[in-house]
Amino acid sequence: MDHAKLAADIIEKVGGKDNVTNLGHCATRLRFNLKDTDLAQTDVLKKTPGVVGAVEHGGQYQVIIGNEVNEVCAECLKLLNLAAPQTETCNDDTEEEKKGVVAKVLDTIAGSFFPIIPAIAGAGMVKALLSLLAFLKVVDSTSDTYQILNLLGDAPYYFLPILLAFSAAEKFNVNKYLAGTVGCIFVSPTLASLFNAATEAGTTVKLFGIPVTAATYTNSVIPILLTIWLMHYVEPFFNKYIPKSVRFIFSPMLTLLVVTPIGLIVLGPLGTWLGDGLGLLINTLNSTVSWLVPTIIGAFTPLLVMCGMHYGIIPIGINMLATTGTDIVAGPGMMVSNIAQGGASLAVALRAKRQDIKSLGASCGISAICGITEPAMYGVSLRFKTPLYAAMIGGGAAGFFMGIFQVCRFAQVAPSIFALPSFIGPDGPRNMIFAAIGCVIAFVISFIAAYLMGVDENR
Repeated sequence: MDHAKLAADIIEKVGGKDNVTNLGHCATRLRFNLKDTDLAQTDVLKKTPGVVGAVEHGGQYQVIIGNEVNEVCAECLKLLNLAAPQTETCNDDTEEEKKGVVAKVLDTIAGSFFPIIPAIAGAGMVKALLSLLAFLKVVDSTSDTYQILNLLGDAPYYFLPILLAFSAAEKFNVNKYLAGTVGCIFVSPTLASLFNAATEAGTTVKLFGIPVTAATYTNSVIPILLTIWLMHYVEPFFNKYIPKSVRFIFSPMLTLLVVTPIGLIVLGPLGTWLGDGLGLLINTLNSTVSWLVPTIIGAFTPLLVMCGMHYGIIPIGINMLATTGTDIVAGPGMMVSNIAQGGASLAVALRAKRQDIKSLGASCGISAICGITEPAMYGVSLRFKTPLYAAMIGGGAAGFFMGIFQVCRFAQVAPSIFALPSFIGPDGPRNMIFAAIGCVIAFVISFIAAYLMGVDENR
């Protein structure tokens, strides 16, 4: 692929350099902020060699490239004279006003989690690898090596409030180091010691005479997000009314003095109760209808990804891992859904007669099995429709199987075939074996369904 030529073609077809105000990228997509999206030639872009698809979503114009998005983005940035790619771009106030409350909440959660996923996923892969090494008796679980590697895998979860504070600060446009300081307060050993001492003595920790509910904020998600949300009202208030000559000193001090007490007294406990309530709901569903959630996630993940709502599911899984050590929501269902997408795309590669469609189906199928489904979704599933139906059938059937056998994962890893070691649990490989069977079910059913339904190669 000629990345420079493709970049020039894309910029021309999104309306030219003057129509682009910002550019970032994710794992597979270029994310443009355009002055006028009507100038973008979407239909022409979709037919451009090297482009899998194009869609306007969340205030951004997104061009799906696939695995070579980094190289294409770099060439685009050169042509646009922008310094460096950004992993997340913010919508302007007008776009935010157009969103509903639910959309804003999901966008905030997704925007806060997106930047820290590499850290969590990297640590998750270490945990998965460590589980595999311990199972194979390569590493002794009592050795220093095991303890250090285990620390590496656990650290991002333990200090999750700090990571989320930094990323949420970017989303809420507040000082990220001040937000990080609040995150440090939440996981401070001193705070934990105060709570432990009060619990043992049968007393209550008080701040300015007001009782502070004892809670454990390490591994937590909702309390810090609520607190940084509060900060984005408090910090601008002080910045507005404190004179510039002393703002640098007094604005941070007053922000901490307001945000921290409210966070510890009100928002922290509220977030903890909300998190516990969500966990209770999921556990109740799992104990009564264990097949329901994995079936829904397995079948409808492609639609969630299309709407960007899958980023609202991922934090639930991460929160479960952080609080309970297992995830029955995001990991199992999304993994078999991705495998199903791969099976459907490979069926298209086998069934199609045109060489270009065969090549597209094969490359997209392999990428989906490896965890990158957007090329398969936009290049194959949505284009031909029948592979989408097949993937939903295969993903739903596999999700049902995963739910019946209560398959769960023990680390945050990108949902792909390489995630199987993250399903090794304390009881050995049993859980992983069921996860592998689920992947086989997803692949076989979606492959057969897509092959039998065929494809209209004229689309």
